[in-house]
Amino acid sequence: MELQEQVAIVTGAGRGIGRAAALELARMGADIVVAELEQANAERTATEVRGCGRRALAVPTDVTSRNALSAMVEQTRDEFGRIDILVNNAGIYRAATTLEVTEEHWDAIMNINAKAVFFATQAVLPTMIEQKRGVIVSLASMAGKIGSPNNLPYNASKAAVISMTKSFAVAHAGDGIRVNCVCPGFVETDMWAAVARGQSALLNQSPEEFTRRQARRIPLGRMERAEDVANVIGFLVSPRADYMTGQALSVDGGLVMHG
Repeated sequence: MELQEQVAIVTGAGRGIGRAAALELARMGADIVVAELEQANAERTATEVRGCGRRALAVPTDVTSRNALSAMVEQTRDEFGRIDILVNNAGIYRAATTLEVTEEHWDAIMNINAKAVFFATQAVLPTMIEQKRGVIVSLASMAGKIGSPNNLPYNASKAAVISMTKSFAVAHAGDGIRVNCVCPGFVETDMWAAVARGQSALLNQSPEEFTRRQARRIPLGRMERAEDVANVIGFLVSPRADYMTGQALSVDGGLVMHG
């Protein structure tokens, strides 16, 4: 129970990697705030956290709104009195060729995948600075480290997460706050289904064929599970990673290494 008596906020924890991360941190002893726009999903995850013997608070949160993030943090402080961990997980994906990217597409991706990471982090920082301790882990992607022909805004948003991670880490190391991010590869979640639909349409393949072809590219030989990412998040927020900050850890089955 490495996180006993700690409080963790996980954005977008209603499903996928966010849900897996919330449950992993609960198993490690943390109480969980599920900051999730879809109320039914938020309550389901909160119920599962309570099933691990931990306290849970589901807070409907629009992560693109600075005011909503501030209100969520205030509610967390009122309920639990502290904030030890923030996992910036909420994100979306949309495929398009470069000539098809609209201003609305660009703004939607950037608002959820990049702007929300900045303002959620900003919202928890005063509490963590006051405590002289805190850990922040954001979800970037292997897409933030490579180029891609059909999802430039997504790649740019994840590169922004990697850059923000480094700047936050440098700015607040002296406050006792560690900031890292993880870069997953091809994770079998609802978001992957959206990836497969969007990319396969551009490539004239079925989503199933697209997924099979991508899976063959993975050196470790299988698609990634949400739990594979959650396990690394659990490590990064634990005392075992106390000397790590400003890192963008690839958790991708060897994809970026492989090229």
